[in-house]
Amino acid sequence: MNRLVSVNGELLKDKVVQWIRDFFEDNGKDCNAVVGISGGKDSSIVAALCVEALGKERVIGVLMPCGEQADIDMSKKLVQFLEIESVVVNIEDAVSGVLNNIPNEIIISDQTKINLPARIRMSTLYAVSQSVNGRVANTCNLSEDWVGYATRYGDGAGDFSPLSQITVTQVKEIGYALGLPKDLVDKVPIDGLCGKTDEENMGFSYEVLDRYIIEGICEDSSVKVKIDTMHAKNQFKLELMPSFSMD
Repeated sequence: MNRLVSVNGELLKDKVVQWIRDFFEDNGKDCNAVVGISGGKDSSIVAALCVEALGKERVIGVLMPCGEQADIDMSKKLVQFLEIESVVVNIEDAVSGVLNNIPNEIIISDQTKINLPARIRMSTLYAVSQSVNGRVANTCNLSEDWVGYATRYGDGAGDFSPLSQITVTQVKEIGYALGLPKDLVDKVPIDGLCGKTDEENMGFSYEVLDRYIIEGICEDSSVKVKIDTMHAKNQFKLELMPSFSMD
């Protein structure tokens, strides 16, 4: 199990900013960062990191409600705070178009309904990105990835991933170091798919999960088993697609 050593938020923020600059230097010197803005802390912090790394003129926020989004005001607050260009693409028709055209003999599962919007959003981000000379930011963090709390080929995709080796606790430290509004950094994580908070879905808090990831300590044995099971079950999401080899 890889452990991350907790570091000062300002220092960690500076390291991630430099990493983003290096990525764009090697993978698109004149490209823009395209960030899906959900209104949650991860997308807010990734967008703010990109602004510090590249300048606000090279960051484009994409708001993607599926019909009515209860917390879209938080997304708008973020783009206004950062003064970045943004567009709104409502994905409701696209999601409905897919679901309504699946033949009746296939019973559409709840998991399909939950994950399809995330995959449509990623397709939307790439549609925008390829039209604005962009690179798509992945906004997942280590804590979510550890237990598989991401949609493969949905929010789990992207061209560069600033937070994927950083826990939720550390992500919030970066948010404070960036000077983001407290309500954006401390916003209760909601997946935006099934209407529950992350912690309600998982059955344990990010504080407990992060301590286990960083220190290897989980005082509740039943929670430890649950975390280990989720991590093992979802490990495939972080690996390359298996492929047949001629060797």
